[in-house]
Formats: sequence, structure tokens, C-alpha cells
Amino acid sequence: MESLQTTKQRFGIIGNDVHLNRALEKAVRVAPTDISVLVTGESGVGKESIPKIIHSLSHRKHAKYIAVNCGAIPEGTIDSELFGHEKGAFTGATSTRKGYFEVTDGGTIFLDEVGELPLTTQVRLLRVLENGEFIKVGSSEVQKTNVRIVAATNLNMQEAIAKEKFREDLYYRLSTIEIPLPPLRDRNEDIHLLFRKFASEFAQKYRMPTVRLDENAIKLLTNYRFPGNIRQLRNIAEQISVVEEDRLITAQNIVQYLPNYNNNLPAVIGGSSKNDFSTERDIMYKILFDMRSDINDLKKLTLDLMKTGDIEKVEEKNHQLIEKIYADQEEKKHAIEVLKIPQNASPEKNYDFIETIEEDESLSLQDKEVEMIKKSLEKNNNKRKLAAKELGISERTLYRKIKQYDL
Repeated sequence: MESLQTTKQRFGIIGNDVHLNRALEKAVRVAPTDISVLVTGESGVGKESIPKIIHSLSHRKHAKYIAVNCGAIPEGTIDSELFGHEKGAFTGATSTRKGYFEVTDGGTIFLDEVGELPLTTQVRLLRVLENGEFIKVGSSEVQKTNVRIVAATNLNMQEAIAKEKFREDLYYRLSTIEIPLPPLRDRNEDIHLLFRKFASEFAQKYRMPTVRLDENAIKLLTNYRFPGNIRQLRNIAEQISVVEEDRLITAQNIVQYLPNYNNNLPAVIGGSSKNDFSTERDIMYKILFDMRSDINDLKKLTLDLMKTGDIEKVEEKNHQLIEKIYADQEEKKHAIEVLKIPQNASPEKNYDFIETIEEDESLSLQDKEVEMIKKSLEKNNNKRKLAAKELGISERTLYRKIKQYDL
């Protein structure tokens, strides 16, 4: 069995953190088997290194290795990409095509961002894991494949299962062995080592002297939380290597490259709730739109009664609506307290504002969505995966919105 140090040197892995070492040891031990592996960890921690190690140290190392980013493939074509399709299976299918599972027969397939797979595709994947069988899109013929599956995700899988976005049976088949990778903020002693490695690489790439950090800069860098993890650190090293003229970097120099350094507080991992509002305007919009929704529901009930005369059915719907309104009361009371709006405020004083919201509702919502997407992309240096996570949507949805609004 290959030693841990040899593995690090072979795959260019830097660091001595105990959790990182544990993850690498598990990868080396499981490699000779055909067990399915699930690599977990935040975006940017280097999850793509683990499947390469597993494949290279397995008996499949001379066969094909394919990495598939499940979050980057549109939902309408993901089944065709993975399992192939027959000629004429759908519009544009002018010829028969082999999918990744057929092409990689005998090798290893790495499914990155597996948590983004549609539920229908998850069913197909489960069948491959259980008995090695799959069916091409537009075909009825069952085919066999012998592939080793290594998957990765930055999602909290238990939450995804609870929200019915990921199948529980598929999760347990994928995570026969689970290998968690630690975030960079938990590997403080490795941060400077990684920076030196990246600085050396960029010095060779751009043919310039290697940048170095002074003592204060090292302390500042190691205390930063790095929400983008290793990927963010690499980007910072590249920017400093190219932009800074002085090759000795001080804390004053480096702080310019650390976003929100003064607000460097622990971040909530896993995205924000749909009911969280960052501004007073968001809270006001929520109150007004909920009120309008309740009024529209009441209008529908009145129309149903006038058209059908079915009093029992309308009473049942009315009871459900009342329960819904009561359930929303606590949230609205909290919003009013945040805004410090008097509960006995005269409705006439707010009439003009409410009327404006109703007239321009579709336009204002679209403008707000575009504004939020632009801000998130700018904040995350146009990294769609990070922006999608911050916005609480899938990368595919964000890509569609970018095309829709021509951003």
C-alpha cells in the first residue's frame, strides 16, 4: 500500500492537517476495492483530488476515468449525457449516442455535485449502482456496465433528503464509504504552505520572482475564514503575484484581496432560509405580497360560491385559508416590529405605496431578481457555483437566469 507522504507528493497535495490526512488514508485504503465512495465538503476544498487518487490506486487505473459536473448539465439533457440515447429519441437526436456509463465501462466515473441530479435521473443511477444496468433514452433494451462510481457534493445530504430533493436509498448506496474534507479555515497551519505553493506556480507561469509574505501578512492570512476555501486562496495568490510590484507582501497589501475582512464573522453554511430578509424593503414587500395573496384567495372563494353554490366545499376552502392566515400572523408581527410600524397605522397613509406595488409588481420583482443576481455574481467574482449557493438556487437555474436576462 502506498504511503501517505508518497500519495501527497504524487498528487500535489499540500498540508499536514489531521483531518486531511485521515481523508487521504481512507481514500488509499478503499482504492483497491470497488466500493462506492461519497466525498463531502464545502465548495473549493479540493474534492476532485480524492476520486483521482482512488482511480489511480485501483485495479481500474489503466481503464478510462471521466469526471462529470452534474450541476453544469441542463436537466433536459442529463439522462442523455449519462446513459446515452437512440436516434430519434428526442428533437435533435440525429444519431445514436453513447453515454458516460457506456463509454467508461471498466473504469471510474466521478459524479461531481451529485446532489444537483434531478429525481428522475437519481432513479436511473440507483439502478446502475444496484445491478450495473441502464437503459438509453428512447430505448427499451437493458444494457450492462461495470463502472466504479465516486461522487461528491457540497450539500448537506440529510437536509436534501428531508426536503425530498435527494433519494435516501441512493444516498446510502453512494455513501458506502464517506470521505469528508475539512474547510480551509480548519487547516490554519496549512494556509501559508498552500500560498507558497501557489505563489511558486504563478511565478513560473508568469516568469517573475516569487512573492513572499511578511510575518504580519502570514498571521492575517491564517486568521481569515476563506469562504471560497482553497480555490479562493489560489485566486488571491494569483492576483497578488500579478498586481503587486513589491515581492514582499505586507498585511496592508494583502488585506485588499480579502473580501469582507472587517466583517470576517462565522458564515452560515448551507444557504439562507427563504423566509430571511436582508433589508427593510424586503420585509415590506413580503408583508404586502402576502396581504394581496390573501385577498386574491378570498376573491376566488366568493367566485366559487357564486358559480357553484356548493356551500360545503367553499366553507372547507375558507377554513383552510383562515388556518393559513393565522399561521402567517407571527411572521408578520415580527416584520412589523423590525420596521417599527405602528399596528394601528391608518391604511389611507399607505394606500399610494400599496397601489404602486400592485401596478408594477411584475416589473419590480424582475428588476429585484436581476439586481440580486448581479450583486451575487460580483461578490463571488463571477463564480456561478458560489453565486448559486448564496442565492439558494441550483447552478442550472442560475445559468438559465443569466441567459434570460442577458447578464
